[in-house]
Amino acid sequence: VQLQASGGGLVKTGGSLRLSCAPSGRTFSSHFMAWFRQVPGKERDFLAGIRWGTGRTYYADSVKGRFTISRSSAENTMDLQMSSLQSDDSAVYYCARADGYSTYWRDYLVWGQGTLVTVSS
Repeated sequence: VQLQASGGGLVKTGGSLRLSCAPSGRTFSSHFMAWFRQVPGKERDFLAGIRWGTGRTYYADSVKGRFTISRSSAENTMDLQMSSLQSDDSAVYYCARADGYSTYWRDYLVWGQGTLVTVSS
């Protein structure tokens, strides 16, 4: 299984961006899908996650109220809608899949290739 992440780019401070993630294989109801981001020299940080079966969502405090994670079971895709972006949101963003709920990146076995988001004034 591969995850294909897309939608990154350059956006102005205060702007919005939507990332998408498309698994190449089927996503099962037991899976937990999430978005992480990473800046050079730091570990990947959990941003948002979603239980594939129920659609229940989870957010890091740093993005709560600004980012929205969603999924389409029919299309087998996951999105991250980001708004009110600030310069410290600049990072490489990854989608990932785990066998159950986790906010720790090492628990995720399947990763997308990463998509760069740059927020600049």
